[in-house]
Amino acid sequence: MKFTIENIKAEHQKVKSGADFPQYIQDIKALGVSHYKAYVSDGNTEYFNNENESVRTGPKYDALRISDHVNLEYFKERLKLHQQGGTDYMTFCRDCAENGIKGWTMDLHIMTCTYFDQNDTDLLTERVPG
Repeated sequence: MKFTIENIKAEHQKVKSGADFPQYIQDIKALGVSHYKAYVSDGNTEYFNNENESVRTGPKYDALRISDHVNLEYFKERLKLHQQGGTDYMTFCRDCAENGIKGWTMDLHIMTCTYFDQNDTDLLTERVPG
């Protein structure tokens, strides 16, 4: 395993808003991260390398309740605002929870982010600038 949670946390400290996200992705990719899966309920994120070995952050904040009702159109509006630097990470996580987004998978090889619901159904896939 080339990277540790401490390495990833050090890179994440540099992120102030969604506008900083593309650089963060490039930085953790350089560490050897191939993909990761983030869970909105408590912020736990699991980072994988090319051999599918992983490390987890563990919970990062008090539990959020994920809505059973998906409001994808409103989520897309909130996502765009976040990507433009209009909200911080916790606001984005609350927006996800309120709109039925359980989490997302980031694939650093093909540079996509896929958001999924409570049933692990993929709802939205976006290309990540980079």
